[in-house]
Amino acid sequence: MQNIQDKLIAHFDEATRKAFPEYDGSIPLELLQSNQEKFGHYQFNSAMKLSKLLKHPPRQIAEAIIKQMPQDPMIAKLEVAGPGFINVTISAPYLSCGVDAMLRDKHLGIEMPKHKQRIVIDFSSPNTAKEMHVGHLRSTIIGDCLSRLFEFLGQDVLRLNHIGDFGTSFGMLIAYMKKQAPQVLSGEETTDLTHLMAWYRAAKKHFDAEPNFKKNSQLEVVALQAGEPEAVKAWEIICDISREAYNKIYDLLDVKLTERGESFYKPLLASIVTDFENKGLVTISEGAKCVFVEGFQNREGETLPLMIQKSDGAYNYDTTDLAAIRHRIEEEKADRILYVVDAGQGTHLQMIFKAAEKAGYLDPQKVSVEHVPFGLVLGGDGKKFRSRAGDTERLIDLLYTAIDYAKKILHDRSPDMDPEEIETLAHALGIGSVKYADLANHRTGDYTFSYERMLKFEGNTAPYLLYAYVRVAGIKRKVGIKIEEILDKTKIQLEHPSEVALGLHLMQFDESLEQMARDLLPHRLTEYLYGLAEKFNAFFRDCRVEGSPQQNQRLLLCEITARVLKQGLEILGLRTVERM
Repeated sequence: MQNIQDKLIAHFDEATRKAFPEYDGSIPLELLQSNQEKFGHYQFNSAMKLSKLLKHPPRQIAEAIIKQMPQDPMIAKLEVAGPGFINVTISAPYLSCGVDAMLRDKHLGIEMPKHKQRIVIDFSSPNTAKEMHVGHLRSTIIGDCLSRLFEFLGQDVLRLNHIGDFGTSFGMLIAYMKKQAPQVLSGEETTDLTHLMAWYRAAKKHFDAEPNFKKNSQLEVVALQAGEPEAVKAWEIICDISREAYNKIYDLLDVKLTERGESFYKPLLASIVTDFENKGLVTISEGAKCVFVEGFQNREGETLPLMIQKSDGAYNYDTTDLAAIRHRIEEEKADRILYVVDAGQGTHLQMIFKAAEKAGYLDPQKVSVEHVPFGLVLGGDGKKFRSRAGDTERLIDLLYTAIDYAKKILHDRSPDMDPEEIETLAHALGIGSVKYADLANHRTGDYTFSYERMLKFEGNTAPYLLYAYVRVAGIKRKVGIKIEEILDKTKIQLEHPSEVALGLHLMQFDESLEQMARDLLPHRLTEYLYGLAEKFNAFFRDCRVEGSPQQNQRLLLCEITARVLKQGLEILGLRTVERM
């Protein structure tokens, strides 16, 4: 089902070309949803932009376009306002039919693509032997949300966890553990990520202070990259310990990922270097093999290099990133690749994209490669969010704290609630609130983390939206009629202004998802869902459901509202609950 905005744009394009044959489409037509009801439901704003091209006053252009608009029962009213805006009001019967059709369609009236896109999304990407901290929160939540969006839109999504499991840090850690914890590397004893972290910090101090330890660490890296059995066994033990810790967090967050760390690309690294050499793209700099990408300079104005092989023969993340983008394009056949990585990695990724172009791996006309950057999570002091002890907050601790906060709120609101039910609800509410608070902010900006604010039951928060869903469930229980019993006998009829406003917003679900798929900004969806909850609450206030003459059709309107709310929240990664 084509959405309202697309239909209107097609009508305005046809009318503009009829009214002004000289219009060649070079100026894209703009149609926006109206912010205020007095301006109709949509507003066509292009008359002003067309004025210079068409050599007529904007208002005259708008009036000429209206005269050529095709007759469509979807449109109730067109009127010129101000200097040349065209306000569009959608008819209530059209909205009634549209919302009723959404209710009866398993996919809420959203068409599946005729040709699926292969979309590779690189997100989360912690480093092995290090705790996931609050800095990994945004990549994990945003990447999962975008994956859920494109999966719902019918695309072929590959969710990749590009874990840092290769490189100098492993040489350091293995060299240290050989002396301090050989029984762990031999498999005689087990340990956890906390010990690995402590050993890593100690190893880093030795690496920076002792030339012999540094040399031994570098030799361990070379041994690992060469596949020597002892080094590989030590590496596998370290990775297993780390993976167990990461998976606890992914289970809590209900995030699914395919692990494909830097080590996955190890067999491809030598061929990457050889290929760049054969194409004349390698320059030797202080014994290292480098690729210089034009347009990227340091503060001194010198061109920045991508080092694809160190002077000791070892590879690094420049090499693995080039191998990864080549594999994703040539082997995975990606149509679109998204890197959900913090803004600080922007220059590095742009250099990788340009180098991949130079090598002939990436054709931007065929494959879209996009960095999806995000800002910082801040504490109440406006600085990077940290624990009360002043350390970087462990992500696992943050999540359990959110659940504890939710538990207390639920107990205070309903002290007689069954403890087991409180546990279940607290998990959904606590984790959902953390996710929603992150996604509701503009992705590229920083935001201040606050348990108190994110768990409020008013405003644009997860509890407010979840409660709107619970309210619908409550109405259905109170009326006591199963939806299946009235579906064949009743059609939705929108008559009251609050019903019409809710119906229009429901039909704009498709538009909000389209916009989010284009600009990759999850807050587009949170804004839509917050607006939906507000419009439903206004409908609930103004239009009695139980016992009214319109009971059954209003019950169906409640049902489609609940389905859209549930689907939207699922795309954001939130679980709905039936009671609260």
